[in-house]
Amino acid sequence: MERMLALNIGKNRTQELGKLQDRLGYRFEDIGLLNIALTHSSYANEKDLPRDGYNERLEFLGDAVLEMVVSEFLYNRFREYPEGALTKLRASLVKGQALGPYAAGLGLGEFLLMGKGEEASGGRKRGSILADAFEAVVGSMYLDGGYPAARDFIIRYINERISRLPEGGFTTDFKTTLQEKVQASGGRSVQYRLVSEQGPDHDKTFRVRVCIGDKSYGEGVGKSKKEAEQMAAKKAIERLEE
Repeated sequence: MERMLALNIGKNRTQELGKLQDRLGYRFEDIGLLNIALTHSSYANEKDLPRDGYNERLEFLGDAVLEMVVSEFLYNRFREYPEGALTKLRASLVKGQALGPYAAGLGLGEFLLMGKGEEASGGRKRGSILADAFEAVVGSMYLDGGYPAARDFIIRYINERISRLPEGGFTTDFKTTLQEKVQASGGRSVQYRLVSEQGPDHDKTFRVRVCIGDKSYGEGVGKSKKEAEQMAAKKAIERLEE
């Protein structure tokens, strides 16, 4: 159905989508797929389009492709991260509010087809609509060019997001992950104890030991107590998973 609908796109719309393809860095074999990805259900209702004439199904597919690509990327990139930290990091990159800025950066709002009521209420700038459109574009790209095309597109955005975060910016999940693991296995107490601090005030190094119950599970070193605690929690998680 999607490929048949490509025949219904006019010259002006094709030219508009050509501009978007330049931003995407990808040229569609079937421009109709991209058009559907940018067609909101409110527009389809007004025009009495069939179910495959708007982007909800492509959104469903794109969500799954995003999950797969980002999971694979994080698994290979952050080999020292436990499952819990990877799950939370993936969610921060591809869920909810994370996708809206990606779509806004591409200017997807200006290319959306939507009903008059939805547009009047500010739909072109609504974060949830933009996020759905981004997922649908990923789905359309997957159908058009396969997994490699979608993966290359997605990783470009993931790398950009990661590069903007401070070094070690994802390690804040280790303490939470450790606490969850300990609670799930019986609820023993988790305590962090400062072992030592060395160096001048402007360049200190801290060493922290993490204990579960009355047993030590590892030590971590960092330029702050919080960082050292995170590294200690990471060591404890690794030990628990052995």
